[in-house]
Amino acid sequence: MGIFKDLFNRPPKPGKPVAVTDETFEPEVLAGVLPAVVDFWSRTCPPCHVMAGLLNEIGPDYIDRVRIFKVDVETNPETARLYQIQSVPTLVFIRNGRVVDRVVGLMPLNPLRQKLDLLASKGRSSE
Repeated sequence: MGIFKDLFNRPPKPGKPVAVTDETFEPEVLAGVLPAVVDFWSRTCPPCHVMAGLLNEIGPDYIDRVRIFKVDVETNPETARLYQIQSVPTLVFIRNGRVVDRVVGLMPLNPLRQKLDLLASKGRSSE
């Protein structure tokens, strides 16, 4: 039993996407100091699972530069409506509480890294 307890009771790895809800979106995402990328997804969307895997993989590379969040559009319809999410996956890039970019659909790894690098570099400026 000890191996299962160790395997399943681990804290999330730093940098992994953090799930937010309609209630926690504003204080977690908009009020945060760091720029953020929000992955709007659905459990029934296969490309969403691929995007989640990519974000899980590269998230640790962006610790202290970009926060990564995820919003399940099925259980958080108010936030999805507010951000006019019409298709998933959709990534919304936010800096200083404002949307600065948006990508609809599955995004390859290198362009995703480029978008996050750009968000991180501008997030450090006095913009």
